[in-house]
Amino acid sequence: MSEQLDTLHHVAIVVDDIAKAIEWYKSEFKCEVAYQDATWGFLKFANAHLALVLPSQHPSHIAFVSDKATVHPGLKGHRDGTRSVYISDTAGNAVELMDPTSL
Repeated sequence: MSEQLDTLHHVAIVVDDIAKAIEWYKSEFKCEVAYQDATWGFLKFANAHLALVLPSQHPSHIAFVSDKATVHPGLKGHRDGTRSVYISDTAGNAVELMDPTSL
């Protein structure tokens, strides 16, 4: 029996206009808006989420649901009630670890 694999929660990409980007993604793909304000948008797809972020608010990143979120210093609460911490991979890419108890 193999160990259960981690869950990819979302990928975040930087855009210059949240509303414009959401409209484009909705016109090109079958997705739902899970959250939207002036600083970020969150789109729900069948198998993952896509976060649209402004460069002044968040870095581009990939987010995983991980029990290791609470091991790293800096666990932070967010406006949607989730908690996470950002770490970097070996190439310097931003990786967000989401506390599964906050989802």
